[in-house]
Amino acid sequence: MERIYFQAGPTTLPKEVMNRAKSEWDDFKETGLNIMEHSHRGTTYEEIHEQAKTLMRKLLDIPQTHDVLFLQGGASLQFAMLPMNLLSPGKTAKYVLTGSWSEKAFKEAAKIGPSEAVVSGKDTKYRTLPEMNYEPSDQDAYLHITSNNTIFGTQWPDLDAFSHPNLVADMSSDIMSKPFNVSNYALIYAGAQKNLGPAGVTAVIIRKDLLKENESLPSILSYQVHAKNRSLYNTPPVYSIYLLNLVLQWIEEQGGVKELEVKNKKKAEIIYNAIDSSDGFYKGYATPESRSHMNITFTLSDPELEKRFIKESEESGIFGLKGHRSVGGFRASIYNAVPEKSCQKLAEFMLHFQGKYGK
Repeated sequence: MERIYFQAGPTTLPKEVMNRAKSEWDDFKETGLNIMEHSHRGTTYEEIHEQAKTLMRKLLDIPQTHDVLFLQGGASLQFAMLPMNLLSPGKTAKYVLTGSWSEKAFKEAAKIGPSEAVVSGKDTKYRTLPEMNYEPSDQDAYLHITSNNTIFGTQWPDLDAFSHPNLVADMSSDIMSKPFNVSNYALIYAGAQKNLGPAGVTAVIIRKDLLKENESLPSILSYQVHAKNRSLYNTPPVYSIYLLNLVLQWIEEQGGVKELEVKNKKKAEIIYNAIDSSDGFYKGYATPESRSHMNITFTLSDPELEKRFIKESEESGIFGLKGHRSVGGFRASIYNAVPEKSCQKLAEFMLHFQGKYGK
């Protein structure tokens, strides 16, 4: 039986990427070595390193005003690294709270310096994205948003709708899923393990005027140091960047980010249609206008029935659907590499399960 997965992350990698990596496992380009065994200072690895940067620039149309960094520590390190680099004396870091990850980012910033939550959707239990009615202030160090919220299943529909001179975004769970104007952002960060590749590497896109020397900052935590050293200040996560490069090649082969947006919308519609046509048997967690095309959250009214849903879905070869404990129910994460046929199979199972247990 074919097994399909909808886990929130680390998530599915494209089969083409896995097969390519398998074919190069013990002999990369007839060198007799796995790429992990090559020196990160050697030309063999550096070609991959620079190709990944070039591909990311091409796919996201990143202007020359911005630099691309490959760092480690996931988005969680960026929660601290961001204010350590951008929060200057007399300024305040501003945050938009739309879920657990934005809350964590805000709490980390508050440990570094003055920070304020200026917009929040907490009063709706993060079912609905809040109205963005914040006016920028001269005292703002930056305004931080989280583009997609994996736990609650909400996503900002238009990433070009925000206006702030120093707009920052955590795009860990939806980068490369739809086009947006990078020029509108001062800094973007994204852990790779959802749409870019495996865990271990974090992409940071930063406007170059923010790359300022800070002698009081440890070198390993300085964007300026990493940019100056082309993300080779310390040993990079070689294999993660190698796979990231293969995923970027795969995205280009799919037709680029614009084509992936079309595919992602279609995949999401298949599952949302199963929810919306169920006469209340399935209940979507996020309100329709805030729904994510990456993480689809829904519940059943009966906890015992939810246990049966998980059990029987796994018996049908469908895995990774259990929702986060703060929401309960189910979560289908349908990142770029999840094929449409997997979404169709889930929708068919949902219809079958409703027919079996619905009244």
